[in-house]
Amino acid sequence: MTRVAIVTGAASGMGEAIGRHLAQAGDAVALFDIDGAGAGRVADDLGATAYTVDVADRASVDAAVAKVRRDLGPIEVVVTSAGRSAFERFDQITVESWQAIYDVNVLGTFHCIQAAISDMVAAGKGRIVTISSSSGQQGAHRAAHYASSKGAVITLTKALAKEYGRFAITANNIAPSLIETPMQQNAQAAGNIPSTEAMAARSLLRRLGTVDEVGATCAFLCSDAAGYITGQVIGVNGGSVL
Repeated sequence: MTRVAIVTGAASGMGEAIGRHLAQAGDAVALFDIDGAGAGRVADDLGATAYTVDVADRASVDAAVAKVRRDLGPIEVVVTSAGRSAFERFDQITVESWQAIYDVNVLGTFHCIQAAISDMVAAGKGRIVTISSSSGQQGAHRAAHYASSKGAVITLTKALAKEYGRFAITANNIAPSLIETPMQQNAQAAGNIPSTEAMAARSLLRRLGTVDEVGATCAFLCSDAAGYITGQVIGVNGGSVL
């Protein structure tokens, strides 16, 4: 039976790759992104459905989830890949900058999962996968707001695993690191992170990871084969965090 899967941040990078892998697995994929045109281009390529959604805005999320139910049916899979990053010295982070990071990374994750969880409870099954970062496990230089937000996503996921396991709903987190993405390339161009060569040297495999490796990991966690895995943090990181 075809499942309905929501993927946020799906217009590019890891979200796009996750959407592709779920579509290849046979899911009816709803691609959420604030960049509706970008999500539409991905949807055309995958045979998926795109929705313009600001995950930080609960009304936007609720409207999109209701539309997914009308268009595709009850939701069984939610993957929260939408994210925002920034690089600022801790003593220069403003309340507004801190809140902007948390609004997308933490509140956006909360909004999307809470808006869809009732479908999974009613079905007695479901898959939740959140995307964090190795920064949420070990901190990050000049990114206290980003790192702490990703740590919050990890603990939120563990809490969901404990609360909803009795409904056969699994909740797992992927903590990527050293993955080649548009966000990573932009940060490099701005001089906020080291070169590709320097980053690859931090990997035990001496290379950067790909978004498809993240997508494949997510597809596995959403599959029937991963039915006894819940509350876990899966590091797709080339061994940079052990």
